[in-house]
Amino acid sequence: MKHLISAMLVIVAIIHLLPLSGVLSSERLTALYGLNFNEPNLAILMRHRAVLFGILGVFLLFAAFHPSLQLAAFIMGFVSVTSFLWLAWSVGDYNAQVARVFVADIVALVCLVVGLGAYFFIGTGELKG
Repeated sequence: MKHLISAMLVIVAIIHLLPLSGVLSSERLTALYGLNFNEPNLAILMRHRAVLFGILGVFLLFAAFHPSLQLAAFIMGFVSVTSFLWLAWSVGDYNAQVARVFVADIVALVCLVVGLGAYFFIGTGELKG
């Protein structure tokens, strides 16, 4: 079952690493989100956001193979995914590219639930006893 925990964290890591390409250019951000990022301040903020997603994605990937970090990775993953889902749901009226992000985060949420369930009930043994 350790493999299930790792697999779920790897999937969530990949989902978080996908926006990292946005750090390369405003054009790449436009392709990712379907919005114009030619305004320099917005481009800076969104490209920095891409870096932060990259950091989180690398941590999730590293934690997938280091059980002592997995609980922290699940917590960080849940905060990231649920905050985006809540914001998107509460604001609404988003474009097709943001809808793809919404769907990807639903997939990530399912993986986090499955992985955390395996972590607590099957896998790590850290909470047994």
